[in-house]
Amino acid sequence: MSESFGPLMEVARIQAEINRLFENVLDLGRPDDDGSAAWIPNVDVIEAEEDLVVRVELPGVALENLNIATNGSNLIIRGEKTRPAFGGDSSFLAAERGFGVFRRVVHLAVPVNTRRAEAVLDAGLLEIRFPKVPNRRGEEVPIEVKNA
Repeated sequence: MSESFGPLMEVARIQAEINRLFENVLDLGRPDDDGSAAWIPNVDVIEAEEDLVVRVELPGVALENLNIATNGSNLIIRGEKTRPAFGGDSSFLAAERGFGVFRRVVHLAVPVNTRRAEAVLDAGLLEIRFPKVPNRRGEEVPIEVKNA
């Protein structure tokens, strides 16, 4: 009986992943309160022997406008990149850089210790380092049996 739940659980996991991806895509192009389109920063996820490293490009984002949290196996990065103000009669002739509020959800695909994460913002590059933990899922765990 429990064998039939395996494929169903996998389908549910895949559906949840698809829903998460669509949420990120739908956030693109959604106008902010000021009418500008939101942007999503670029992310690299690197698995090293002892760490999982997430690097996020955040040029022009001030530390006070940045919020990072984890929820389950997801890393949530929120913030705002403010458009520079120009004085006088100045106006944009070309505007290719993204500005506005952003939210990026990154799935942490390997087991990590989220409580020991370290994050550093340096020259527009945010690096978040998570220590990996052993994957105990699927591992046989003995249970001691005692006499009544």
